[in-house]
Amino acid sequence: MPQLFKTSKKIDELVINTIRFLSVDMVERAKSGHPGMPLGASHIVYLLYDRIMKYNPKNPNWFNRDRFILSAGHGSAMLYAAFYMFGFDLTLEDLKAFRQLNSKTPGHPEYGLTPGVEVTTGNLGQGFGNAVGMAMAEKFLSHYFNREGYPVIDHYTYVLVSDGDLMEGVSYEAASLAGHFKLNKLIAIWDNNHITIDGDTKLTWTEDVLKRFEALGWEVYHLEDGYNLDLLEETILKAKESDKPTFISVRTHIGYGTPLQDTPEVHGKPMGKEIVEETKKKFGWPLEEFYVPEEALNYTRRKVEEGKALEEEWNKLYAEYREKYPDLAQTLEKALNKEWSLDWLEKVEEFKEDMPTRKASGKVLNVMADYIPTMIGGSADLSESVNTVLKKYGDFEADTPTGRNVHYGVREHAMGTILNGMAYHGGILPYGGTFLIFSEYMRPAIRTAALANLQVIFVYSHDSIGLGEDGPTHQPVEQLWSLRSIPNLWVVRPADANEVKYAWEIALKRKNGPTAIILTRQKVKTIDRSKYASPEGVRKGAYVIADTEGKPDVVIIATGSEVQVALGAKEILEQKGIKTRVVNMACCELFEEQPEEYKREVLPPEVTKRVAVEAGRDTGWYKYVGSDGLVISLNEFGKSAPGSVLFEYYGFTPENVANKVIEKWFS
Repeated sequence: MPQLFKTSKKIDELVINTIRFLSVDMVERAKSGHPGMPLGASHIVYLLYDRIMKYNPKNPNWFNRDRFILSAGHGSAMLYAAFYMFGFDLTLEDLKAFRQLNSKTPGHPEYGLTPGVEVTTGNLGQGFGNAVGMAMAEKFLSHYFNREGYPVIDHYTYVLVSDGDLMEGVSYEAASLAGHFKLNKLIAIWDNNHITIDGDTKLTWTEDVLKRFEALGWEVYHLEDGYNLDLLEETILKAKESDKPTFISVRTHIGYGTPLQDTPEVHGKPMGKEIVEETKKKFGWPLEEFYVPEEALNYTRRKVEEGKALEEEWNKLYAEYREKYPDLAQTLEKALNKEWSLDWLEKVEEFKEDMPTRKASGKVLNVMADYIPTMIGGSADLSESVNTVLKKYGDFEADTPTGRNVHYGVREHAMGTILNGMAYHGGILPYGGTFLIFSEYMRPAIRTAALANLQVIFVYSHDSIGLGEDGPTHQPVEQLWSLRSIPNLWVVRPADANEVKYAWEIALKRKNGPTAIILTRQKVKTIDRSKYASPEGVRKGAYVIADTEGKPDVVIIATGSEVQVALGAKEILEQKGIKTRVVNMACCELFEEQPEEYKREVLPPEVTKRVAVEAGRDTGWYKYVGSDGLVISLNEFGKSAPGSVLFEYYGFTPENVANKVIEKWFS
């Protein structure tokens, strides 16, 4: 067989083939997986870890490491094999447990599970957007914290993308922003193998991808001889000198060297024993499963000591920096440890006037910003409407990288992936806003944030039919329970302006998952807390906002603006001698975290007459009201009319709620 790589180093070929065939053996043993990409692209991953990136295998969380994202997460076997070879905390036994229950080597990379995995990928396009977020975080933090002679934050983000990644619309959205922001420390490498599951990419794809990226403001290279390792290295080194993000197209062959090369058959299933043996013989490789040449392992494991030395060198630099700039160092360390200040809580004045909760959120944010210098926010072209602007802190742009307001344009999905990327990177508290209805455009990113336990804050305004005249296209009906159905996502819907600051407090304290704060467009009354319970009750997710003498006859549960409706209904019912308790269920997920004793105090099991009031689908409320309970909800799309008119039309009034209660139980 001819030499596979135009390089004088035979060790390169040896290690690359080790990664290839470890990957193939992993897929064969698991009887599932994706052998095609590891066979075709292992040389790219090898090159990055062998002589491009700086990292410490024994401390993969070293902050100033270069980041590598496998956006094409189906190639996970290749990544795990490389980790094993270069000395990360993976064993051969871990590789043999590929795709098995509770192993460290799952079917697609999962952040926080496998040492060295930077992001959770698998849904194509997500990793590309994450890479943009990481590069933005590096650009902001390096310009904010570095001082002359002390480049304590100085690293690159590399992302390996597939044809499928680039077909997903989110990659185009994110790439546009990367070019606009001139993220010069972002390098994307395209595994350009011309194959997707259905066949050759020409079935659906005829645009000039290179010209597309060039038009977006990227430095662009194409390597037709994609297996020329020296040329690939030279190109990446040139990319590191660019003042733009760089896109490198590497012409590869899926299933390289196998009878299935350049066919979709080698993408997503084991090749089978006969083809594996034929391929190993073709490469001159032993037929032994999980064979690792000692020479290859000795060569790659040198990275353990090299990585340790790199980190020690940085630690010395950082120690000097810390001594010279103690305040900056303390701020950085707090940010890296997610020690977000809560001193702002006492600085937020009590709201007296009636206002939309979105407006209250904007006011709270602008107090918070003074205390959390690495909090960065923005919106998908709705900053003034959602009230996400930090008024004193400028815009994040190519020439002003310490600005803290990010304009994402009409790109909700990219915004979500970039927020996640910032959270993965560390040091940033990211938030992003849009209308609740448009959360649909970013749902994959929301779900991934929850799966990866990321502290990301999603700010969603215009939360119900109360937004009014824009009509059913903009009125969220199913979104609240749709979001609540995502595991590990907390959904907080404050009832008035004074509950908003506690919603933000919840989001800041919650460091192991994302929070969605749900806000009104319409003005809501500021609840008289001399008459009703303190808004601090939101801290427990749900609380009794208004009670009655003795045991209640009925409990009304409500959220957001509908709490006002429930309070009005209570007054009517009490006048008729019906003892009524109102529970503000601001956050179901947080309420479920409370001790059982508290939950029983709020919702006494012996009180079975329960009502839920929310201007959305009834999907999950029967858990709280019981199968015989009453849910006053909206199980159809809305209409175009003023919000107050719609609330009355659909029965979200104190009178209707009271009448429904009486009709069901007291008539």
